[in-house]
Amino acid sequence: MDILISEDYLHTINLAVEDDIMDNFDDNNITVSADYRNGPERNKRPSGFLFLTTALVGAVIGGFIVAAIVPSYLYSKLAPMQQSQLVPSGQQIVIQPSEKINVAAAVAQKVTPSVVRISTVTVERDLFFGKRSYEGVGSGVIIDSKGYILTNAHVVGEHPEELTVFFKDGNELEGKVLWQDRLLDLAVVKVEAAGLPAAEIGDSDSLIVGEISIAIGNPLGMRFERTVTQGIVSGLNRSIMVEQGSVMEDLIQTDAAINPGNSGGPLINSRGQVIGINTVKASAEGLGFAIPINITKPITKKLIETGKFIPTYIGITPLDSEMLGYYATDIKIQKGIYIYNVMKGTPAASAGLKAGDVITHINDTEVNTLVKFKSLLYSLNPGDTVSVRYLKNNVEKTVDVVLAEMPEEYR
Repeated sequence: MDILISEDYLHTINLAVEDDIMDNFDDNNITVSADYRNGPERNKRPSGFLFLTTALVGAVIGGFIVAAIVPSYLYSKLAPMQQSQLVPSGQQIVIQPSEKINVAAAVAQKVTPSVVRISTVTVERDLFFGKRSYEGVGSGVIIDSKGYILTNAHVVGEHPEELTVFFKDGNELEGKVLWQDRLLDLAVVKVEAAGLPAAEIGDSDSLIVGEISIAIGNPLGMRFERTVTQGIVSGLNRSIMVEQGSVMEDLIQTDAAINPGNSGGPLINSRGQVIGINTVKASAEGLGFAIPINITKPITKKLIETGKFIPTYIGITPLDSEMLGYYATDIKIQKGIYIYNVMKGTPAASAGLKAGDVITHINDTEVNTLVKFKSLLYSLNPGDTVSVRYLKNNVEKTVDVVLAEMPEEYR
């Protein structure tokens, strides 16, 4: 999609960020007026880990629950671990000189058709009240035109009786939970459709603090669906304690406003690429968090190609430098993955890895965060052999490890 930006609007952009913004425009076929880019007007203008001990809002921002609170089992613990009515691609949308469009508007125009509302009905039974139904509402983003939708595990719940996906063009389809992981708080929903408007996926590893971030989702349910908010990437590789002994790790921090119902919706960069899945907010103002999109790539790739995802397993409790601050404050590492524990009878144990070793590379790829470590393992298959470079008492060693299928109890 090409968008023409008028010079009237660009005159309002601060010189300190103008070059970066125009580079982004260039990368996304957004045309800047030649008169403005080369003209004299440009030279006339002036340049212009908080430790969370407070409660999270409902523990999670989304799966806005109408009749009940979402249970807080979702977070990783220290343990063994219809066609949409769109402008055809490539058609130029011309913004008239009297109109104004900024980065957020261009991104919203590109991504909003890919954002869906997910509604669930869950039935619970107990001895005192009998059968009770609970309705939940959250967000999701289409990641493949053949009907694959990425969202949070807490949005879909464990065993929903009904799951309906609502699209921007007014269509609604029954959805099926194809896969979910409560520890990662991720899920993939499948609908029977083709030609859906899939979002472009970005690279969360390349993010820098201070760049633009835009959230799109359904805060508070249907009334405010597909709300667009803008902020910046406020921090990277954040981990937050959501309850006693329960931590979410390596999250993207943003000050883009996110609220109950935004869960499962995309966090987007200035190029209109999805860089994260919104998941939780703190009670403090302007503290929202998203799961980096790169952890989802090997998972969704295998699901789309084979219909299933079997996580690989090395058999350790891994901690990066950020997570050590929660569980082992007396241990300090500058980089790498610290092995907190090695389970008996696992690939790591067979290879001779021990608690206290620090993994620095997997197949010559440096690993300094848990999201990078897990992404690499999930891109491989049970039975694959990986070369692990690690430090033992500050001496570098290398060992081959044969990966296994992760046991059910650790998923």
